[in-house]
Amino acid sequence: MNKYFADLHIHLGRTREGHPVKITASPTLTLQNVLHHAESEKGLNLIGIIDCHVPEVLTELEEMLEREEMIEHEEGGVYGSGLTILLGSELEIYDEYCHGPIHVLAFMPTLQKMHEFSAWLSERTKNITLSTQRLYEKGKVVQEKVKTLGGLFIPAHIFTPFKSLFGKGVQRSLTEVFDPTLIDAVELGLSSDTRMADTVKELHQYPFLTNSDAHSLGKIAREYNELFLKDRTFAEFEKALKKVEGRKIAHNYGLNPALGKYHHTVCEKCLHLWEEDGKGNCVFCGHHSFIKGVYERLQELSDSSESPVRPPYTHQVPLQFLPGIGPKTLEKLVAAFGSEMGILHHASEKELSQVVKPALADLILKARSGELDLVSGGGGKYGSVKK
Repeated sequence: MNKYFADLHIHLGRTREGHPVKITASPTLTLQNVLHHAESEKGLNLIGIIDCHVPEVLTELEEMLEREEMIEHEEGGVYGSGLTILLGSELEIYDEYCHGPIHVLAFMPTLQKMHEFSAWLSERTKNITLSTQRLYEKGKVVQEKVKTLGGLFIPAHIFTPFKSLFGKGVQRSLTEVFDPTLIDAVELGLSSDTRMADTVKELHQYPFLTNSDAHSLGKIAREYNELFLKDRTFAEFEKALKKVEGRKIAHNYGLNPALGKYHHTVCEKCLHLWEEDGKGNCVFCGHHSFIKGVYERLQELSDSSESPVRPPYTHQVPLQFLPGIGPKTLEKLVAAFGSEMGILHHASEKELSQVVKPALADLILKARSGELDLVSGGGGKYGSVKK
């Protein structure tokens, strides 16, 4: 088996022609920029671009194949010399059974299957040229269509307060909206980790994925997975989810949940940790509404003190979170060690100290293993590393 690093939730902000794809994503997130940054700067081997249903993106991918810049692998995926694209689509489901919108990821093995899926989606959404559009179809019907096309169905950032399965989508169980037998994995999101998610018993049957949900180039690989595969293809990834003959998710790397934007419940207005004044109002500003944090939501859902055997989950602080690492310092580190994966996984303390000051080298080593002191995030504001 070979070891590969994979981030399977990356958005495109613009097409090659400058048309918007993910409205909230940076315009620098073009296909070419993502490919270069993911491989050369981050050191990834497998990426999921989850706006591939957009017709203009499909055209650009096909033209890359025509120019022989990449090939379509016979086992699925668009395959380059050091990087494979898994063809994905992020959708928003809000059918009659949902209590709030739910984001899901659907991956297709080939461009032809994604073309078919895109055509099917275009009859059920108002604008096929944009990412994460509301889909006017039942969740279970979407699952069945994905499976008919040989695809993978993965609920996204499942505990985020807004637009997620357990955020508001269901009251207690995923079976309220989805067929549990047609889910291939779940994506944890930035404000939870394996230990937290496994307090929900019905999730024990699914593999966990840690992905970045990147809306800018710098956010790529802020969470990622280490996979053991024979090759970096769609078919091998599917086998890893099912643990077939040694293929597997070997390691999850993610933020300490305290760094996530929605870890604790905060006042909707002033963003202080929520404390009531006895009348249902914030003690700090008097506002009456709050944004429920993932930690508190999981306390409501928790029904298990046991957990299945899981891959290790390492709380790894991204380099961009570290005080003292700006663009120039990061550029110097990448030049010295080849990629961010090289910095985070391979560079020794001695080697790091030859490139940056010893104090910063020490911070990087602590970031690898989650030993830094943190300030918790919430209400849409990221946590931070204490200076």
